[in-house]
Amino acid sequence: MIPAVIYFLRHRDYEKAGATRRLLVGLNGFNAILGLMAVGLGILWLFSPTPALAEGIGEAAVETNPYAPLAAALSTGLATIGAGIAVSNTGAAAIGAIAEKPESFGRALIFVGLAEGIAIYGLIIAFMVLNQ
Repeated sequence: MIPAVIYFLRHRDYEKAGATRRLLVGLNGFNAILGLMAVGLGILWLFSPTPALAEGIGEAAVETNPYAPLAAALSTGLATIGAGIAVSNTGAAAIGAIAEKPESFGRALIFVGLAEGIAIYGLIIAFMVLNQ
């Protein structure tokens, strides 16, 4: 609910026609994404290896942290959501800059690439967490 309120406060356009409808559609989509993420994390948590290790099936296996898959999923998921938001903002600005001044393509490409790097950092953190 808190992310929906933050989204509402950042994207309020009271002057534009149909802004309320667009805002509600955006909030519903945002909450649907958060709901799907919560369901996915719940399924991941449900099938964690903790019960198998408690029964002695995995005695020869190395001890694993049962929350490691959850941490990996959160780091990857939240990093990709953040990268998507960053790319949407920088990509729109880059397209506008390239349309006005085509020689700024290289600089714009670097800024969009930096925004995409956020997702790669989240993936690297996930691999580091899972390989401990």
